[in-house]
Amino acid sequence: MRDWYLMTPVRARHAYRPPVKPSAVRLSPFVYWRRRALVLLSVVTIVVLGYLGITLGLALTNPSYGVSFQARFAEWGRQHGLGREVTWAESEYYRLNRPKVGGAPPLSSFGTGPTVLKVPQGVHLPAPTRIPTPAATALPGEGVWHVIGRETANGTPTTYEAFVRPNALNTSYVVGVVWMDPKLLQAQLYSGSSIPGGGPYPYSAPISVKSSRSLVDAFNAGFLMADANGGYYTSGKTIMPLRVGAASAVIFKDGSMTVGKWGRDVTMTNQVSSVRQNLDLIVDNGKPVAGLTNANLAKWGLTLGGAYNVWRSGLGVTSDGALVYVGGPSLSISDLANVLVRAGAVRGMELDINTDWVSFSSFTGPLNTPITGTNGTSLLSGMLEPPSHYFASWWTRDFFTMSLRSAAATTAASG
Repeated sequence: MRDWYLMTPVRARHAYRPPVKPSAVRLSPFVYWRRRALVLLSVVTIVVLGYLGITLGLALTNPSYGVSFQARFAEWGRQHGLGREVTWAESEYYRLNRPKVGGAPPLSSFGTGPTVLKVPQGVHLPAPTRIPTPAATALPGEGVWHVIGRETANGTPTTYEAFVRPNALNTSYVVGVVWMDPKLLQAQLYSGSSIPGGGPYPYSAPISVKSSRSLVDAFNAGFLMADANGGYYTSGKTIMPLRVGAASAVIFKDGSMTVGKWGRDVTMTNQVSSVRQNLDLIVDNGKPVAGLTNANLAKWGLTLGGAYNVWRSGLGVTSDGALVYVGGPSLSISDLANVLVRAGAVRGMELDINTDWVSFSSFTGPLNTPITGTNGTSLLSGMLEPPSHYFASWWTRDFFTMSLRSAAATTAASG
């Protein structure tokens, strides 16, 4: 029998031990927290950049943000906290593209359509008189009115256009002026999803087939409501509170329209259909209001590069009730007021500004027949938005239309 101790295994004095893996080494808590922070930061960065990239891509392909990529990027940038950077970029652009001083435009710039015709007797306003040029000396055809847009059933013009230079310094530029007869035309405010926001509204883009049958003119309204320093009322609802003293474009239920100071010239009654306010009057009592030449750009809107002379638009009313629209390049706020006064306005207000938002279109076509944007003509070739944008469902800003009154579209006006 073997001895029991000979059968007991003997432990090797130097048994093999596997090497310790580096990953098994316990690191300090600081290293772990740093790693987690870097991972979290990387994830957040990817998400933010992805979100910004997607929203920028959507903005650059969104026609409601404007025609130019510059305008679309600016709209996107200001919505995403890059207002300061956008303003700097615009300032650099304007520094390199300042309005030219001196020079003269082609004579064809002053209109080529028919001038004031022999107007039939009837219920309409007298045709407008030639506009004195804001430049030193009028060029041939400058300030002469031309008939545009649909006429009444008996051939009475409803809308005239004329062209003048904006001032005596930037004489190679031309701005457009439109005169509209409210005895023959009725106004309508079309609301948008971005101006005033919310909705839907009874009247919103696109212009319907039914409404197009009598359409004559369409033109831009005012600023985004955050910048308008005023209110908005339509379809029996106050969307934004109306401000006493604000410049107001007011449409009544009979289709007539005026411009005035809210609380003085116009007030709320059961006959008011729409009120679109934008800043303060720039024309009052037939002359530009005081202080327009002061360096107060914030009061009159955020302009391209913080410049005085940019694309601007305005709306005024004459002493006999005609509506006057002015729009074009190289206009300071005082230039805009001056042109409105020269066109006969006794009260006037600024509408929207900058190249992508100033738009006026007139329309032709057989009476009582549906039309589209192909029947439209822009007041100036430099207006970026084509007439077709008023017929597009994606258009999100508010605008005005002028359409033939029923009697004007179907019968000869009686005197």
